[in-house]
Amino acid sequence: MIKYKELAIEPDRWSRIAIENANQGHFAVSAPNSPPPGTQILGTFASLLGLLGIFLYFTGWIYRWVYFGWFSLEINRLDLPLRSFLFVPIQVFCGDFGALLRTFLALVAVAFAIQFTLWILSPLPSYAIVSQSQRKFHQKFQFLGLLVRGIPESLRKDLIAVIWLLIILFWLARIQGLIDARRDAVNDSSTLPVITLVLPEKQIAIGRNLEDVFTDPSLKGYRIIGETKLLEELRGKETNDSKVNPPRVWRLLIQNNNWTYVFRGLSPQSAENERPAILAIREDKEGQLMILAPDVPQSQ
Repeated sequence: MIKYKELAIEPDRWSRIAIENANQGHFAVSAPNSPPPGTQILGTFASLLGLLGIFLYFTGWIYRWVYFGWFSLEINRLDLPLRSFLFVPIQVFCGDFGALLRTFLALVAVAFAIQFTLWILSPLPSYAIVSQSQRKFHQKFQFLGLLVRGIPESLRKDLIAVIWLLIILFWLARIQGLIDARRDAVNDSSTLPVITLVLPEKQIAIGRNLEDVFTDPSLKGYRIIGETKLLEELRGKETNDSKVNPPRVWRLLIQNNNWTYVFRGLSPQSAENERPAILAIREDKEGQLMILAPDVPQSQ
């Protein structure tokens, strides 16, 4: 009989011991696994770096696409190192005072655009203190709020911010690319180097003979496809001449993939929409010459 009583009392005693140990902190309640604060900070920092890299690459690609496109070159045909696109945005954002001013105004504009878009897409509470005209204006875009209602609010905010940032970066890069291309095309403001090419006779179809620079070389054995005026416009003007008005200066645009792209600089008085013809000279093949131009030159 005593053994039965001890067995009956035993569970109560162990229960009291467990409660006392829990009160003294000997047992801890298990909590969901969560990373330490340091790991969360590193993860956030890595995400920001990745996003920053995407924005910088996007800006650099758009800038070079517009810049070389102004000279009638397709950027996809140029073998440019990927890392170079990450440094080009420095010119877009901080190239000169005008670039700094545009960057500042763009930041203000994108902040306003993000807040305005969030206000448009968010439902307007009935108790909100707004004017009747603002409420009517908000109702005009009510269908947009319905379209994005299924997207979580946090994700929706991030998407809106990223979209507006990409739009602003696109226009900043495009504007700066056009400004720099026009600057480099004009002789008085160009930052591109003056070039002199000395090539074997069979490697280029046009050019001056070093022994007789005043006589046009023979084009016997060559064929032509396309606009003959482009060729006629360049023949006889292959060398620099500071005595003519405006001065004639040949500059190097880029050397890439065994192609050398050169052009004759424009005068400061040239029209804003005027663009130079581009000579693309193949370095490892004889007699191959490519002429690029945005339009047929006018007869003089």
